[in-house]
Amino acid sequence: MAAETHTLAASELFRGVEGEPLERLLGLGRAAPAVSGTTLFRLGDHAENLYVLLRGRVALTLPMQIRAVQQEVTVDEKGPGDVLGWSALVPPHRSTLAARTIIDSELYLFPGVALAQALRDQPSAGLTVMTNLASVVGRRMHLVQAMWLRELQRLVATRYA
Repeated sequence: MAAETHTLAASELFRGVEGEPLERLLGLGRAAPAVSGTTLFRLGDHAENLYVLLRGRVALTLPMQIRAVQQEVTVDEKGPGDVLGWSALVPPHRSTLAARTIIDSELYLFPGVALAQALRDQPSAGLTVMTNLASVVGRRMHLVQAMWLRELQRLVATRYA
């Protein structure tokens, strides 16, 4: 449990939260093993849970039509300490990507509704967690924007070449 608590405390979500507020927040979650190939959520799903990856790897994917075949295209990969399923805390609570374990993994699962209430009940810890979460969302937005711009540049170059 000590290694698990250390990973969670150092995670991108809980960094800066310490002591009793951290213990209260971590008490809301539970460890959840996931074998390789487990789908955690799909694009558009109602986001019920937020996850912190304790060990393993998770692919964040986007479904795309490629030559008339539906495929999951990897947008990013996540490792220990990374947060997944942040949509559980952010309205409209719909998953913006899909997530699937790449190897056997262990996640710490937080029910979104309970975590959101605990963050409201502990304003100082809540501000820290939500600031950390805003940073996660911002990095994801920049990643997707960079991918979109590369594709747009490719399309423009092809059309006007």
